[in-house]
Amino acid sequence: MKIATTCLFKKLRPGVGCAALILVAACAAMRLSAAESAAVVTAKTLQVLDTFDARQGVAVDRDHVYAVNNYRITRHRKDDGSPQLQWDGISEAGPIIHLDSGMVWQGRLYAAHSNYPRSPMTSSVEVWDVKTMEHVASHSFGIHLGSFTWLDRYQGYWWGAFGNYDKVQRGEQDPYGKTVNTQVVKMDEQFRVLARWTLPQGILERIAPMSNSGGSWGPDGYLYLTGHDHPEIYVVQVPARGMELRWVATVEAPGIHGQGIAWDRSSDGRILWGIRKRDRKVLQMDIPEIAPRRASAAMSQIRGPGQFEQE
Repeated sequence: MKIATTCLFKKLRPGVGCAALILVAACAAMRLSAAESAAVVTAKTLQVLDTFDARQGVAVDRDHVYAVNNYRITRHRKDDGSPQLQWDGISEAGPIIHLDSGMVWQGRLYAAHSNYPRSPMTSSVEVWDVKTMEHVASHSFGIHLGSFTWLDRYQGYWWGAFGNYDKVQRGEQDPYGKTVNTQVVKMDEQFRVLARWTLPQGILERIAPMSNSGGSWGPDGYLYLTGHDHPEIYVVQVPARGMELRWVATVEAPGIHGQGIAWDRSSDGRILWGIRKRDRKVLQMDIPEIAPRRASAAMSQIRGPGQFEQE
């Protein structure tokens, strides 16, 4: 995979010393090294289903897939794709404006929701009963960290992302939050944010000018993320220290164009579902095993008497 890099030397002022040049070069090299050391694997498409509503994301349980549109969700049989029930919010005039990724937990479908592309950015979690497809609950973030784009459950917590965008929306002059401000968050049962992480520079460059659209925790303990356009999935892990997610691998996923994804937790295999927005297809994919990434060299040291650094 080709990774774009930023030339930082152009930003240096005249007269900057050699030490500064070396430092900048080292930082750029570290960024490139992190991107290049991320493994690349390819997903295999197992099944393609026709839907009406696969424009934003997909959710999945044992027997069904749920195709998510801006303000509509249709439940389909997983085996043959036949539609069964549809919840229709009628119009983007609201109150449901822009649904994104969804996931099923304990008989309920949870979906990320925002007022994209309106300003100021507001977000919520919306909830449906999967048997009746009736809307049953809502949690409002109000004006928060950006546009809420996905959510998932992992190790007893809610997780999700607040997207921000380099794209300038119609009628505006400034970027819609700037992509660099996108953050993955860990939340408690009441959706209160407990911690947040930024995305690696290489991933930010891939998803710009849009943002992180989908996310789902895999059976291997890695978090799988997507952008808005590219047929690829970024595999990351929460770092042992620091505030930036660690990029482990990239999954090339021919057939999808970013957007919402969902691991099939009713399957014993490594089955991930995604969508192709262009023709509203839902795709079932087999994801190869991700080899553990070699730990980077130690960046700290314990010193005893006579060894203390004093400069």
